[in-house]
Amino acid sequence: MNSFTPPVVDWLAVAPVLAVLGTGVIGVLIEAFVPRKIRRTVQLALSLIGLLVAFVPLAIMWGGGRRAALIEFDAQGGGVLLGMSLDQVTIFLQIGLVVMGAMSILLFGSRGGGVLDSIAAAPATRPESAAERAAERAGRQATEIFPLTMFSIGGMMIICSANDLLTMFVALEVLSLPLYILCGLARHQRLRSQEASLKYFLLGAFSSAFFLFGMVMMYGYAGTLNLSQLSMRIADPYISAVRQGQTPQWEPFVLVALLLMLVGLLFKVGAVPFHSWTPDVYEGAPTPVSAFMAACTKAAAFGALLRLMLPPVPTSGGVEYPGVVWFFSDALQPALIVISILTMVVGSAVAIRQTDVKRMLGYSSVAHAGFILCGLASFDLLAIPGVLFYVLVYGLSSIAAFGIVSLVRVRNEDGSIGPEAKNLSQWDGLGRRSPLLAAFFSILMLAFAGFPLTSGFIAKYGVFSAAVSTGRPWLIFLAVVGVVMSAVAASFYLRVIVRMYFADHDAAPTVTVGGGLTMIAVTVGVVATIAFGVYPDLLLDVAGTAMAAR
Repeated sequence: MNSFTPPVVDWLAVAPVLAVLGTGVIGVLIEAFVPRKIRRTVQLALSLIGLLVAFVPLAIMWGGGRRAALIEFDAQGGGVLLGMSLDQVTIFLQIGLVVMGAMSILLFGSRGGGVLDSIAAAPATRPESAAERAAERAGRQATEIFPLTMFSIGGMMIICSANDLLTMFVALEVLSLPLYILCGLARHQRLRSQEASLKYFLLGAFSSAFFLFGMVMMYGYAGTLNLSQLSMRIADPYISAVRQGQTPQWEPFVLVALLLMLVGLLFKVGAVPFHSWTPDVYEGAPTPVSAFMAACTKAAAFGALLRLMLPPVPTSGGVEYPGVVWFFSDALQPALIVISILTMVVGSAVAIRQTDVKRMLGYSSVAHAGFILCGLASFDLLAIPGVLFYVLVYGLSSIAAFGIVSLVRVRNEDGSIGPEAKNLSQWDGLGRRSPLLAAFFSILMLAFAGFPLTSGFIAKYGVFSAAVSTGRPWLIFLAVVGVVMSAVAASFYLRVIVRMYFADHDAAPTVTVGGGLTMIAVTVGVVATIAFGVYPDLLLDVAGTAMAAR
């Protein structure tokens, strides 16, 4: 009779994910049992407390230099508890997601006139219907956005730690499904918001199918979905061929499977040619949701790419194989270089013609995805700290930028405050009407452009220098294209600054609204942008330590 041996669970390691998902479950119960008048305050406080509870074990594990797995690995390096593993790179990304998630929650909780100002009062009603107007007059609030956001953050944290393709796919769906709903909840321009939600859902379903097809093909080849075992199954035939003096050959079946999985993840990143959803969804979604997606979704997607590219956590036998994607670097590098170039060129060139601030930030997000891909395309472990630095500082700056967009409003003819002033012409003279917001937004635009003494300059220098240091001609060309596209992108960032300070301030009937929670998130983002630009070692050393400890 076989005896059952239970897995040895490291509860400290699993605590952050349990805290976030548990907060989401409690939030659902609050929607059912807590009175509507205090529901917003309770949900906001609960979400922030849940993220704080998740942050504490992450900080403890970081301080302890943890590189352990959630369970003990067997002789083949396999895991059975959710297919998750934990190393310093994963802890770094999860800490970043928790911090950026808290900033996003502050944007969600900001309200004007006593209601959640960016979110529809009754999202299930038909736009412009009598039922919707009645819900607005009654001051109803769609507070279910808080548990939805927590579920999405939980999926993001899991995908960064996934050591199993099935776990990675499930986490991809967990983080995506709440976003499909959140994108359609805008209080203003409801039809455009619902269009953005539907477009994101349909294209997201296609991208998930690509990832799933690739995963199934990989299982058909190797008979396993565990990344550690996949690395061994893929590497062993090539190692045997080399030992026998034969020339190792790529396995086309595995290469096609990897390409399909990369399509699914590059969609979430917003890389060309899988980027078409990005500007439309960022424009139509509620501004806090756009901020959350620009920062956290991008960080999670790059975290998943790193899980495929980096060597898996060593087995108990101490054997360490190359990452699943890293092993095919010679075949995949040209494709990633082309995608990176196209992403930088399309994102920067198309953004120049945009007159909508949110749409411009959407194409800016596409361009930044191309810049980050420069580091990954080098297939150099020394580039990973620069990628981690870029992902985090861009996320912090993006949340702050979208937060400021949510505070600049149009004044209606009756004197009431309307939706966000998204057209660039409505930002004319903002430097005179609101010097603080204009100064903050200018700092963020300079950071996006990569000006010295900002975090954006250090981030771009990190990924470009990593490509150049390889000495390969195509990677050097990639870095040159990145520098040129950074100069092109600077033109539309500087255009916003010029309009805020030098245009006729009487031509734009816009006002700035107070938002204490939003200003807290904006201030954190701006301070981080300056601090990591002037003292980059504050974060670069942390990112380098994460990679070295791995």
